[in-house]
Amino acid sequence: MKKLLSFAVISLLVLVLAACGSNGDSGNGSGDGKGIKEGKLVVGASNVPHAEILEEAAPLLKEKGIELEIKTFSDYVIPNQALRDKDLDANFFQHEPYLKSQIADNGYEFESAGGVHIEPIGVYSKKHDNLEDLPKGAEILMSNSVADHGRILSMLQEKGLITLKKGVEKTAATVEDIEKNPKDLQFNTQFEAAFLPQAYLNGDGDAVLINGNYALGADIDPAKEAIALESPEDNPYVNLVVVRSEDKNNEQIKALVEVLQSEDIKKFIEEKYQGTVIPAGK
Repeated sequence: MKKLLSFAVISLLVLVLAACGSNGDSGNGSGDGKGIKEGKLVVGASNVPHAEILEEAAPLLKEKGIELEIKTFSDYVIPNQALRDKDLDANFFQHEPYLKSQIADNGYEFESAGGVHIEPIGVYSKKHDNLEDLPKGAEILMSNSVADHGRILSMLQEKGLITLKKGVEKTAATVEDIEKNPKDLQFNTQFEAAFLPQAYLNGDGDAVLINGNYALGADIDPAKEAIALESPEDNPYVNLVVVRSEDKNNEQIKALVEVLQSEDIKKFIEEKYQGTVIPAGK
């Protein structure tokens, strides 16, 4: 009888712990993980500038009868997992080349609901004042995200430091696609994008390529500190509101994008970020 009672108690504890675990780290989404609820949107975003832009948009959405809950993330992986798992109704942190790579790698059924802004990527250095000063064999630190490599290499080609092979799709280029490298630049691709600002502040490498949102999040002013900035012209790296394909035509999602693309939000972006974040279409 004692054995039976012990077994029953243990079984009950297992069930209780399992129930607690199933509600613990999964998040609530719009309340129950079952999709968008009427009158509320849960959006995941990088801290800067995405969450700041969403905070500015929240009162405008409230006027439309929609409460906006913002969940912030410090990496590029979890927000897509959370969107897939319906812990979020949308996310706002990624550009189209990265989105496409994530869909290809993970089978996500995601789509862009609309573009909002561009964050020009920058070259930063504690050792050199301009790109021309980079020495032979200079160490260039860059993100380990392959989706960023084409963007970075295209920028370096635009600045005259390298030449990519003819016919290479710029957004998909890798270090192996470099045809000419007169300064014999050495590319160090071991860094998570979020750690690059600290590498720059530490004075690591000869130059560090940093995404705009991570620079701003580390209180690095791209307009003052970057020795070169990516051109916004014909730039495919517009930051998107991304949703599950099933929700692309949801009226609340449409309202969110409408607000984020409004003149009010464009004006906020221009005034707050002074050219380090640029509204899409500008």
